[in-house]
Amino acid sequence: MEVTHPLAKKLVFYIGTLLDNMGVEAEKADKMEGWIYVIVIILLAFAVAFVLRLIVHRILVSYARNHGNETIKELIGRKVFARATYVLPPLIMITLIPLAYGEYPRFIDNVERACWLYFVISVLVYANFFISALWRILSVSEANRTRPLHGILQLVRGIVAGIGAIIIVAIILDKSPMKLITGLGAFAAVLMLVFKDSIIGFVSGVQLSQNDMIRKGDWINTADGTINGHVLDITLNTVKVRNFDNTILTLPPYWLISQPVQNWRGMEESGGRRIKFSVDVDTDSIVTMSPDLFASIGNLELLKGFIEKNGLSPAKPDFGMEGWGSEGVFGSTATNLGMFRAYLSLYLIGNPYISRELMVMTRLLQPTDNGVPLEIYCFSADKIWKEYEAIKSEIIERVFSSAALFKLRLYQNASGIDYLAAAYITAGKQVPDSLNCKL
Repeated sequence: MEVTHPLAKKLVFYIGTLLDNMGVEAEKADKMEGWIYVIVIILLAFAVAFVLRLIVHRILVSYARNHGNETIKELIGRKVFARATYVLPPLIMITLIPLAYGEYPRFIDNVERACWLYFVISVLVYANFFISALWRILSVSEANRTRPLHGILQLVRGIVAGIGAIIIVAIILDKSPMKLITGLGAFAAVLMLVFKDSIIGFVSGVQLSQNDMIRKGDWINTADGTINGHVLDITLNTVKVRNFDNTILTLPPYWLISQPVQNWRGMEESGGRRIKFSVDVDTDSIVTMSPDLFASIGNLELLKGFIEKNGLSPAKPDFGMEGWGSEGVFGSTATNLGMFRAYLSLYLIGNPYISRELMVMTRLLQPTDNGVPLEIYCFSADKIWKEYEAIKSEIIERVFSSAALFKLRLYQNASGIDYLAAAYITAGKQVPDSLNCKL
């Protein structure tokens, strides 16, 4: 074979000399020189890449000991930068192989195309490795542990793979990548119809990640009760939720975008979990404070210090507007309902399980046919579900058990026992103690 480049000519000469020393015939040696030259260049390319990888890794390890942050050190420890040398072999091949085949342009064109394909694939593999390694490092940190980085990883991978696929097809067809992109635009409408669900899911997944709407570990629920649990994983195509009944629900991201979803993250990050409920007070049981009633409730432990501090007495049961806010009590105490609200306010403020940094309030709502709603509004200091329900239940029990001390009746619909007691009264008979009715 005729070689004109000095470097290639010298290498081919050594190959011919080696074949001659091995006793290969001149005609056969002339045919074998070209293929041996290609094999030598390929081996040389991989050898150079391997040596450079070792050298680069040692230099970076030495640098990481004295410089760089933890992320850089972790990337160096995983040999992310050193593996970048894997893209060198095709570049070396595409540079040296044509030197010995100047008289074979078609062969050189095929070699260059193969080397460029190898180079693009190497870059794609390395980019995927680099992105995955970076994701693993970032996803384990405390700041990013709850962020939906998996979806972002898939997005970046998809973009890189799409660009790489276009370049590979362009190399195989020997066309410009821009012409391929322009040609794909003609099929955009068809692709949108065929892959409608995938495109909607992809866009919704990006919205969830970009707007930080839902994170891994968030407690979410929907109004219809289909979802009520913690988010296990978020990708661009699916969101996986473990409901509190231990069932696993997998749904597309656009389902969470298209309807209201309650996220309890704000509650978990705040200082408490809200307790809000109301009971209906019979309006006929609301009366002004009488001396007898004042005397009966004056010995209650929660009210005793409050009454003494504000100088309250049967003749002066109300401490007036100038005393509002005293120990968290707002409103008049001249009625049994007002004193009951003061009692509940003192109880809530003194409860160690109720947050004192957030609002504590007892208020009356718009009267209804069932009476006057008395609402309790406060925040539990403990946000764990089991403990929260226990605290809330204790408050409700206190409201119902202490209302009678203030001569208040809490409204509820008539039950079978009420009708049976009414029947005894209508018949002029005494209501049996077994009915346990308070008349």
